Amino acid sequence: MKRLFFLCFLIWAYFESKAQTDPLTQAHGARSQSMGNTKVFLPDGWTYFNNIGALNRIEQSQIAAGFDHRFGIPELSTVGLGIGWKNDFGTIGLGVSRFGGKLFNQQVLGVGFSNTLGIVSLGAKIDWFQTTIEGFGTGNAFLFSLGGVAELGPRFFLGANFTNLNRAKLSQNNEQRLPTSVQMGVSYLPSETVRILAEIEKDIELDPILRAGIEYQLNQWIFLRTGISSNPARISFGLGLRKDQFGFDYAYGQNTALGRTHHLSLILKMGK
Repeated sequence: MKRLFFLCFLIWAYFESKAQTDPLTQAHGARSQSMGNTKVFLPDGWTYFNNIGALNRIEQSQIAAGFDHRFGIPELSTVGLGIGWKNDFGTIGLGVSRFGGKLFNQQVLGVGFSNTLGIVSLGAKIDWFQTTIEGFGTGNAFLFSLGGVAELGPRFFLGANFTNLNRAKLSQNNEQRLPTSVQMGVSYLPSETVRILAEIEKDIELDPILRAGIEYQLNQWIFLRTGISSNPARISFGLGLRKDQFGFDYAYGQNTALGRTHHLSLILKMGK
């Protein structure tokens, strides 16, 4: 009975903070998490998850690994791995993530591709998504997503990301559909050391979410970040370190309904 109550609590907490925990729509990587979960244009190793269309904007191939610990509950944590392999013909992306614990968990495994044509970068990906609930079984689905970024000027970018365009169901035996959402945003670089982002996300079944974030390069290898998001209200802060081929990011978030979150990420640049 205790396990049943705990499972009910986990599912409640999952839906209460769905925009931050759902593996399909959550922002991946501590850099993005520290900037209010903004994700439409932050080209790095996590771009496979955040906006496949921007993946070709990375300067060189990268591997990103990270861990998200939410609200002091291990069963609401996420581990993930993202890869961007840059070539002359474009950039191939690979992504793996796992959310949850033994009673309730969700896995994502996918592959995608992004290329740049003039001022526009476009990308597409397909993900295999699995949900397991102890005592209820396992559901599997394939999802198709698209994204893109347009460079409107040397310091101004417009991006969009469309998740689960095929409106896949949780499983073949379940009529519940996985989240289908649209994210649109702008990225502005007023100087070489400052990046400002603003975004809106709309799930077709939920209220829109507004997000904004700022990143400041303190010196050659230290970055300071902060951001806010709505529905539910959340404020976040973060620190990034970049040295040669290696990077480390940390983010701290505060959710008004559930509490604190901590996010850690590592980045390894592999060259072209």
